Amino acid sequence: MDELFSGKTLRVLLYGRNLEDLLPLLQDFPAEIVQENPELVITHGGDGSLLGAERLYPGVPKCPMRDRRQNPKCALHSEINTLEKLFRGELQKSYPSKVAAYLDSGTPRLLGLNDLVLSRGLLSSAIRYRIWVDGQLFCPQVVSDSLVLSSPFGSTGYFQSITHGNFRVGLGLAFNNAMDGLDFCVLPEDAVVKVQLLRGPAHLLADNNPQVCELVENDCFSARLIKSQTLFYGMDVFRCQECYQLRRKGC
Repeated sequence: MDELFSGKTLRVLLYGRNLEDLLPLLQDFPAEIVQENPELVITHGGDGSLLGAERLYPGVPKCPMRDRRQNPKCALHSEINTLEKLFRGELQKSYPSKVAAYLDSGTPRLLGLNDLVLSRGLLSSAIRYRIWVDGQLFCPQVVSDSLVLSSPFGSTGYFQSITHGNFRVGLGLAFNNAMDGLDFCVLPEDAVVKVQLLRGPAHLLADNNPQVCELVENDCFSARLIKSQTLFYGMDVFRCQECYQLRRKGC
């Protein structure tokens, strides 16, 4: 039995949209709905709700659930079935890696559960940058609209929209609208990437975090995967392919 679900009443915080659809279902489970100091965060919505909750409540265990109003579910993954498995301690547990950006110290400036994005600061001008991998020059010059550094979890998001593919292991680089035809690469999971901005200005962002790091010519940052300290429940349910196909069909 999972220690978190050892028969006690859990302090549960709900985060996302259409929470009124979820509240009645939780009345049948040992959950006290709270607004602070939660022991578990249940997100209700899509990827954005999960990313926002992890940013606001880092380290607190989370169970992401998609809201039925905008995300149809397959027969196995109704809200009630997922909640029953959650409180029985039967959902799959995982610690997804995050992408960390370092600018001028050993402390990450930005953390992305999905990705980091280096984006052009002027809509009328592409950015130019240089990349090293593990201290070796990898790309002496890239001209593109943006660079995406993706975790495996995030590879089904912006990375996939650029490359039309995703990956399960490693650190992904996707070059959005690169002038020399560069598309993407997937580096080993322990790779350290250094990026130098040759022409800007540029913005460095993580996930849907409103915080933006402004970069100018010759600014550098490093990025690598780090192990998340947050326990996630039911990521396989959240990323169910049958549910995904229903969403694509608009069922």
